[in-house]
Amino acid sequence: MPYSKTDETAINTIRTLAVDATFAANSGHPGAPMGMAPVAHVLFNKFMTFNPKNPDWLNRDRFVLSNGHGCMLQYALLHLFGYALSIDDLKHFRQVDSITPGHPEAHDTPGIEVTTGPLGQGVANAVGLAVAQAHTAAVFNKPGYDLVSNYTYCFFGDGCMMEGIASEACSAAGHLQLGNLICIYDDNHISIDGDIKCAFTEDVSKRFEAYGWHVQHVDDGDNDLEAIEAAIAKAKEVKDKPSMIKLRTTIGYGSKLEGTGGVHGNPLKADDVKQLKEKWGFDPEKTFVVPQEVYDMYHKHAAEGAAAEQEWNKLFEKYASEHKDLAADLKRRLAKELPEGWQNKLPSYKPSDAAIASRKLSETVLEAIHDVLPELMSGSADLTGSNNTRWKNAVDFQPPNLNIGDYSGRYMRYGVREHAMAAMMNGMCAYGTIIPAGGTFLNFVSYAAGAVRLSSLSHQRVIYVATHDSIGLGEDGPTHQPIETLAHFRALPNMMVWRPADGNETSAAYYMALTSKGTPSILALTRQNLPQLEGSTLEKGIKGGYVALEDKEADVTLVSTGSEVSLCLEAVKTLKEQNLKARVVSMPCTEVFDAQPKDYQLSVIPDGIPTMSVEVMTTLGWEKYSHEQFGLNRFGASGPYKKVYEKFEFTPQGIAKRAKLTVDFYKDVKPLRSPVNRAFQQLI
Repeated sequence: MPYSKTDETAINTIRTLAVDATFAANSGHPGAPMGMAPVAHVLFNKFMTFNPKNPDWLNRDRFVLSNGHGCMLQYALLHLFGYALSIDDLKHFRQVDSITPGHPEAHDTPGIEVTTGPLGQGVANAVGLAVAQAHTAAVFNKPGYDLVSNYTYCFFGDGCMMEGIASEACSAAGHLQLGNLICIYDDNHISIDGDIKCAFTEDVSKRFEAYGWHVQHVDDGDNDLEAIEAAIAKAKEVKDKPSMIKLRTTIGYGSKLEGTGGVHGNPLKADDVKQLKEKWGFDPEKTFVVPQEVYDMYHKHAAEGAAAEQEWNKLFEKYASEHKDLAADLKRRLAKELPEGWQNKLPSYKPSDAAIASRKLSETVLEAIHDVLPELMSGSADLTGSNNTRWKNAVDFQPPNLNIGDYSGRYMRYGVREHAMAAMMNGMCAYGTIIPAGGTFLNFVSYAAGAVRLSSLSHQRVIYVATHDSIGLGEDGPTHQPIETLAHFRALPNMMVWRPADGNETSAAYYMALTSKGTPSILALTRQNLPQLEGSTLEKGIKGGYVALEDKEADVTLVSTGSEVSLCLEAVKTLKEQNLKARVVSMPCTEVFDAQPKDYQLSVIPDGIPTMSVEVMTTLGWEKYSHEQFGLNRFGASGPYKKVYEKFEFTPQGIAKRAKLTVDFYKDVKPLRSPVNRAFQQLI
C-alpha cells in the first residue's frame, strides 16, 4: 500500500514529541529522533510484530536503540503504539523518578528490551538477542511449530561505529551468520565534536561486507519511505547473514540547525520549534499534540500484534499437547525458575579431598549441573582451556554449515572479544530463555567493564567466570595479575563478587549466582591448587562470610578470601609458636555477607578483638571488615607463583608477622569495636 498523508503526519508527530520533550526538559538530544523518525515509522508500523499490552511475549520482534541518547524516538513510539507510557510520561522526560530517563533503561520503561546509552553497547546487545533467538528456535521449534521466529532490529549511529565493542560484536555476528539480525546505521555524519570528518572517515559498508554481513545503502532516509521499506524487506529475505542498512539521514531534519552538531545534544530554541511546527502543520502554541489519525494508525498495528500473540498462544497450546516436556521447560525458563532439585547436583567436598584449583572446581560444577540446567550457556573469550568453562560433551553454538556445531549448541566461542562477550551475554539474558556464563582472566574483566556495569544496572543474571585471579597466576606477570580489579567490581552496585577458597565455596558461589534472578556475578578463580577447608560447607558459603576456624580465646581475627584463606590457617600454627591465638574468617563474597543480619556479622567479626584482612590485591575496601590490612598496593611480579608469593611475604610466616604487629598495636585499646559495628554506626 502506498504511503499517505497520514504516514507523513505520523512521522512529524514523532518529531514534534521529541522536540517538545527535550524542550520541556531543557535537556536531551532531539536531532537523532528527528532524523530517524521516517525509518522508525516504517519499521515499527510495517515490519515489527509486538503486543504493547504484553511487552514480554516471547515471539515479539526485538528493537534496540544503540544510539540511546536519541531515546525520545523510542519513547514516542512506545506511547503512540499503546505501551504503558502516557503522554504525561513524555512530559516528564529526564525528570527524577520518571519512566522516561535520559537513556533507555530496561527496568524503568515497558517496551525497552535492554539498557543502552554507552555507545556500541546496544549493537552488541542486539547480537546477543539474535544469538538467544537462534538458540531458542533450534531447541524448541519442531516441524509445524515455529514458536520462535522473531527478528532483532537495531538502530546505531556514528558514535556506535567508532566504539571498539561494536567492531567486536559485529565481527562475531558475521561469523555466526545471524540472519535474524537487521541493523540500521543512522549515517548522519554528526557526533558531539561536529562533522565526523574530523575523526571518522572509514567506509563502514566495506567494513561490514568484510565481516560477512549483507549490506545495503539508502540515500534518502529523510523522505524515501519506499526505499527504506524495500531495504528492510530485502534484509529479511537474507537468512544466512546479518544485515546492515546504511541510511543517509539529516540530523535535526526540519530545524534551522539541521545537519549540524548544534542539534545533536541540545534542545531547539523556541523560535526554531515554532517554525518547524508551522512547517509540518502543527499549532505552534500547543505542545505534545498527537492527531487522532496517528493514534488510530498505530493502534491498528498494535491490535494486529495482539492478534498475532493470540494465534501464537493457540499454537503453543497445541505444541504443549505434542511436546509436553519441551513446553514445560520453555514456560519454566520464561518464569525465571530453575528446575526443582537442581542444587542437589552441586559437588560437595571434605577436607581429605585433593587440593584443586578453583577454576577446575568451577569446571566440575559445570560438568555436574549442565544436564539439569538446560538454559545454561557457557563460553569463553578464547581461553577455554584456561577458564575451564566447557563441559566434556558440550556442543558449540555455531552456524550449522560450518560442521563444527549448530545453533542448539550451548558453548559459545566468543573469540578474543571480552567486551563484546559481556554485552552479548546481557542481550542473551534479556531474551528470557538463557542464563549465560562467560570466561576470561579476572584482569581482563576490566576490558569488559562497560558491559559488566550494565549487567548490574539492568539486573541481568549473567555469570562471569574470571580465572587467574591473582599474583598466583605467576609467570605472565604484572600485565595479567589483577590488583585493583576486585575493589572495582565490589564497588559496583548489584554485583556479587565471589572469590571462593575451596570446592564447597565454589559450589556456593554457583548456587547464589544461579538463584539470584536479578543480579550478575563475578567468580574469581585460581590457577593454583587449593586445599579443601576443614568445616566449609555450601550452607556456610552462601552467607558470604563465615568462621573457618574458631578460638574463643583468640588474640586476632584473620579475615581472608580465596587462596589466602588456607595460608591464614597455616599462619595460625606459626602464631601459636609465638604464644598467640588466632581465629580465621573466610569471606568469599562481601556483598552477600553485608546482607546478613548484624548479629550474624558480629558473630563472624566480633567486638573486642583486632582483625586483619589478608588478600593479595589492593587493600582498598577492607577497612570495612578489618582494623589492619595486609594486601598488595602495587603491581605484581613475573615468576613461578610460589616465588612471587614469597617475594611479597604472602606466606604463613609473613601473615603471622603482620598479625603479631596488629595484636601489639591494639592490645591497649579497650573496648575495641568490630569494624562491622563501626560500619553499622556510620550507616545510622
